Amino acid sequence: MPYYVWIIINVLFIIGSVLYIWGAHSYDSTVILLGKLLAQLAILLFLINVNMYFIFLVIRKSKVRNVKVTLSKLSRKMMRAHIPIALAGTSLIALHAGIMLFQLGEIIGFFHPKMITGYFAIFMLALTLFAGVLRHKKASGFRRKFHLMTAMIFAGVFIIHLFLPL
Repeated sequence: MPYYVWIIINVLFIIGSVLYIWGAHSYDSTVILLGKLLAQLAILLFLINVNMYFIFLVIRKSKVRNVKVTLSKLSRKMMRAHIPIALAGTSLIALHAGIMLFQLGEIIGFFHPKMITGYFAIFMLALTLFAGVLRHKKASGFRRKFHLMTAMIFAGVFIIHLFLPL
């Protein structure tokens, strides 16, 4: 699949998530709006990190040397920022989760499907971070695949969480 298809998918996902988060529900609470904003910023950061997989995939599969060289240079710069981006995104998600738990938990209930998928997304994020720490300490094929698998499951769970109605 050409690299520009991933760019189009990412732009559409960002536009869709922004429109959904800001347009789907209106609350009088500025605290809930702050929680939504934190979630949007975290989505952008995690999208950058998840896209590293697709950049490496294009590097491996591309037959065009210029594309490989350009993406290799970009990936080197991105790898230096991978861990700080993940930690910043995790911090934003922790703030989002705390705000939504205390503000929305009493309104919609702590066992609403939106809340349950949020709990599972946090669990998968923690597992992804753990897998990343293992991989950072000692890289191996299993640890790379484990980190990748947990990251993709986390991405899927948070997309489900994002688009679940309240």
